Amino acid sequence: MARRIHPTAVVSADAQLADDVEIGPYAVVGPHVNLAAGCTVGASAIVEGPSEFGEENRIFPHAALGMAPQDLKYANEPTRLVVGARNVFREFSTVHRGTAGGGGTTAIGDDNYLMAYVHVAHDCHIGSRTIFANYAALAGHVDVGDDAVLGAFLAAHQFIRIGRHAFTGGVTRAPQDLLPFIKTSGVDTVKTYGINSLGLQRRGFSDERIAALKSAYRILASPKLNTTQALERIQGELAGNPDVDYLVEFIRASRRGVHK
Repeated sequence: MARRIHPTAVVSADAQLADDVEIGPYAVVGPHVNLAAGCTVGASAIVEGPSEFGEENRIFPHAALGMAPQDLKYANEPTRLVVGARNVFREFSTVHRGTAGGGGTTAIGDDNYLMAYVHVAHDCHIGSRTIFANYAALAGHVDVGDDAVLGAFLAAHQFIRIGRHAFTGGVTRAPQDLLPFIKTSGVDTVKTYGINSLGLQRRGFSDERIAALKSAYRILASPKLNTTQALERIQGELAGNPDVDYLVEFIRASRRGVHK
């Protein structure tokens, strides 16, 4: 398939485009942008660099990717955005490059779906197969694990972590880490609502894996135990289960605390 660049598009001579890349009308592709095979850039979208995009990324109209970070300390240091393959960036989504103080790179894995008006700030690291509903927003330095599902209007505080297979309700305020495998929702009071059983089933989790996570959650949510006591009991009763071990380690490694 031949490269197709609309005559109204503005493409820098310093951009690297695979032979079959498609650039829509009035789109802008800046210098030091690398678009691999099968990428498409929609009408009036803007892609700035340094940034790298793997194969078959779909950038919809008016998305703005690879822009400079919204950080008052940023002084035009050479930072970048690195994106894997087969991601979808819907209309008006925004993803910013990293900062020198945050490691220099914003990174996104493979097969993610970012709906309209999603915002990913500087130095965020997103795994693969995540779903961001409309207007979900990450502040800087947020880590999102594989297969997480983020509800519309999520507001994620800087430096928090969102675990693998986490599920958040719409209009959730998240100043602390969001637990893996678990449903979390709320604005004034942010609470967990059990294991995301349906979502895990859809991802191929066996009944046995889900049952072990449910047992761990019952212990963690017990009003008779504080978090330290709950983790000790979980490890005593369910040690050796990889999913449960990840849940325990995620909580132990938290710097901001977790919503539970």
